Amino acid sequence: MEIVLKKGTFLVFLCVAILASAQISVKRLNDPAIVAQHKRMTFESWGDWRPYPKYFLGIQTNFAYATVWGMWAPKINRDYKDGDDIRPLKSTGEQNLRFAQLKFQEEEVKKIKAASDTIYKRSVQDLAHWTSATVDADPLWLLYYKRMLKPITEFPDNPQNFMEWRLKDQQTFETLNSTGTLKRLQEELDLIKEKYTWSRTMDMPRGKRFIMFHETLIRWRIFVQELRRYNNRTTLLLDYRSILNSHLPTALPTQWTPTSDKGIVQNVMQQYKHKY
Repeated sequence: MEIVLKKGTFLVFLCVAILASAQISVKRLNDPAIVAQHKRMTFESWGDWRPYPKYFLGIQTNFAYATVWGMWAPKINRDYKDGDDIRPLKSTGEQNLRFAQLKFQEEEVKKIKAASDTIYKRSVQDLAHWTSATVDADPLWLLYYKRMLKPITEFPDNPQNFMEWRLKDQQTFETLNSTGTLKRLQEELDLIKEKYTWSRTMDMPRGKRFIMFHETLIRWRIFVQELRRYNNRTTLLLDYRSILNSHLPTALPTQWTPTSDKGIVQNVMQQYKHKY
């Protein structure tokens, strides 16, 4: 029984102690001086210096005020009370300036991020334009240059007969080969095919690549025109030789291969100048 009474007494004492401490803590939280300090540290007002002074016959009688803000207070307290308004959350306060600066920095970060994203996207686009791996997907290549440059790939690298050279017959092929014309045409063909290969395989800006495509196309057209011109000219010369062999009493030598109309006339005049 005594043990039960002792436990009950202890519990009652514990409850009283908890309630007392709660009341004390509430009183401290609602201390007017602390509330005034909170107001000074936020945005409300600079002032309300609690505890307030009390005078009796001109003599300070409030000991709390004298030790906090008055004559017995530390110098740092008096300087704080008589100093400038240093509320951190006022319109021009340090904390608000930090908030404004932070907001400004956030905006700058957004701009930098947007700029970096733009640079990244531009770099990816530039890489797609630079690399030779994406040439086959380029619209300009698909719509025009692929079709226009296709004959270059279809033309043999080292033509060996008149059919591969796209000539009229074997005699024309032998004539051009004997005069060294095919050798020069082969050198030009190698240059065209080499430039075409470079434009397709090297990494370069898109504009420069299509300039190379265009230059290759122009050079190929000149090559085809020159080849056609030599083909027609040689055919004409062979026809002249056939006519001369059939109508003149003394035929021209088989090994004689004129290079131009002027050469034909000069050779004929040289052979027959003493006969008439």
